[in-house]
Amino acid sequence: MDNKRSISEIMEGKREMFIQVSDRIWEFAETRFEEFRSAELLCATLENEGFKVERGVGGMETAFVGSYGSGGPVVAILGEYDALAGLSQYQGEAQEHPVVPGGNGHGCGHNLLGTGSLAAAVSLRHYMEENGIAGTVRYYGCPGEEGGSGKAFMAKAGLFDDADIAICWHPGVANGIMSGSSLANYQVYYKFKGRTSHAAASPHLGRSALDAVELMNVGVNYLREHIIQEARVHYAITNSGGISPNVVQGEAEVLYLIRAPKTQQVEEIYQRICNIARGAALMTGTEAEIVFDKACSNVVPNSVLENVMHECFQELGVPQFTEEELRYAGAIRSSLSDADKSFSIRSELKDKDMCDVLLPLTEEARQRVMSGSTDVGDVSWVVPTVQCSTACWAIGTPAHTWQVVSQGATSISHKAMLHAGKVMAETALKVLLDPDIAARAKAELSELLDGQAYVSPIPDGVKPSAKK
Repeated sequence: MDNKRSISEIMEGKREMFIQVSDRIWEFAETRFEEFRSAELLCATLENEGFKVERGVGGMETAFVGSYGSGGPVVAILGEYDALAGLSQYQGEAQEHPVVPGGNGHGCGHNLLGTGSLAAAVSLRHYMEENGIAGTVRYYGCPGEEGGSGKAFMAKAGLFDDADIAICWHPGVANGIMSGSSLANYQVYYKFKGRTSHAAASPHLGRSALDAVELMNVGVNYLREHIIQEARVHYAITNSGGISPNVVQGEAEVLYLIRAPKTQQVEEIYQRICNIARGAALMTGTEAEIVFDKACSNVVPNSVLENVMHECFQELGVPQFTEEELRYAGAIRSSLSDADKSFSIRSELKDKDMCDVLLPLTEEARQRVMSGSTDVGDVSWVVPTVQCSTACWAIGTPAHTWQVVSQGATSISHKAMLHAGKVMAETALKVLLDPDIAARAKAELSELLDGQAYVSPIPDGVKPSAKK
């Protein structure tokens, strides 16, 4: 019997380094396409671990690719590291307590996501070197998942074209394979320009851009009854035209996020919303400017890779938590509503604070379409893709909340993050050792697409942008 280290042993040997990286990114809490310190920390870590790093790929300063090895199979491991605005929160507390009121926070756990993927890539790289395994492992630094669709811009630039498989994960409340599809989406700014005037002395001379925004929103709310049930339309008024009610607002702006199971369905709804915007402009005597911000495609699931990843997950088991960690999880759950705690939870878990089982991989799960969106979808159209989730948060914790931020730099999330790294690394290793897995996964993707080629949902000329 030799003394060769397993991937898990390699990862555990670098445990503190990975935890430090994750916690630093948690502290940086940088939002879409402004993750400069987070990206540089990840790049520097990859370079220190023997990867060749190309920065600024896909037209984005904070996107990069770190590579090790040569030849095939080529395994792409995807990492994210962007935060959300308005979710600043002290770690490890069970009540809302912002570090900086109104500041940013990792309310979707992307500090964990990016570092768990880093742990998988680095540990796999060392295992490959120690055991003379051929192939290439790449870490893709993917910025701006929250409202930016960085991976969609990377896919449009052809950065995934020569990969054989892609692997990702996401922090969550359960342990399992992220099977099924997702909603495609468009994100679009509607900017109205009118004419300012004194709202009392000469209102007839003004043309209110804010009126146009409000009329547009009312029109879209009427539209909701006449679109498919699976679609989602959200909006935020990003410029109300000022804070003086005695001034007719000369400019105003609203940002729309339009979702549906298929890109063509999104396109149809988008065109109808554009017509509503034009109608609002006509009613108010204003001008409407339509600025396309970003888009992403629906996820194409891959059962070949899901079966392999599920097998790896079964072999590794699930994260185990201490009594102290469970008490903290219970305290977090006490801050949640009953509706939160019961949302989408299996009956055997309803009285538990942390998920302690591996959810089964079922055909029902494979047919599900989640109501959210992810730019992993664009990758999955180009290369067979698989994702998992581990229990980083107490059961019932909604994403995009202060509770996620609080849990994101604790021993609970650290354990689950590294466990996800092990699952991903072991999945990648199986593909490197048996290239036929990638061949079968590609054949399945080809069959599912049924002759459809990937067409980026992002129009030519649209560039990634932190702000408009």
